Amino acid sequence: MHRVIIIGATSAIAEATARRYAARGARLYLIARRAQRLEDLAQDLKIRGAADVAFGTLDVNHHAAHVDAFAKAWSWLEKVDVVLIAHGTLPDQSECERSADHAVSEFNTNGTATISLMTIAATELEAQRHGVLAVISSVAGDRGRQSNYLYGAAKAAVSTFASGMRQRLAKVGVTVITIKPGFVDTPMTQHFQKGALWAKPDAIARGIVRAVDRRRSVIYLPWFWSIIMLIIRHIPEPIFKRIKL
Repeated sequence: MHRVIIIGATSAIAEATARRYAARGARLYLIARRAQRLEDLAQDLKIRGAADVAFGTLDVNHHAAHVDAFAKAWSWLEKVDVVLIAHGTLPDQSECERSADHAVSEFNTNGTATISLMTIAATELEAQRHGVLAVISSVAGDRGRQSNYLYGAAKAAVSTFASGMRQRLAKVGVTVITIKPGFVDTPMTQHFQKGALWAKPDAIARGIVRAVDRRRSVIYLPWFWSIIMLIIRHIPEPIFKRIKL
């Protein structure tokens, strides 16, 4: 039986992942901001087959509360097999360009807060010498693009941090997985026009659970984003500066 902590549990991708673990009879501890939404989700997951579900509230930007949030989750589960960090926002790039305060706030949510949570989770997993820490980064972190470079910079920080942590924790039997989704059709992206490259949250969730099962290191979801980003990363800078991405 899996014992799973999900941070940002009410996001579309996290909910879909939680449903897949519920169907396996997992014990789930959910962490997000809204208590009522968490309570509703917990009841739904029990109906879907979860062995048990508990939850706690957390504003990820309140860094001082991170340790206590994990302590409660670990105490309830006793042992943890999987930690999934799945919170995030999609910043307004134009507003980030106009306001340094807004830019720093969004970087904190998508970068610094994630790094804080990863650090605390890693300490616990290292102590038990077992488990998987999976963190949702993004293809946006592979190369800064004018359309979303604040978000991309935060995700690049998360990916680099995860890379170093993966190398460190591999020696004690802990797996760190960097998850890099492309375009996902969620409430956060509802104002975007959708096309062939867009995936549904459940498709991403399926890939996340498979990556955990297989102890992968870095995974692009859907898979074809690995090819797209390989091309984008290798566009020469003089050409890259002239194109719109």
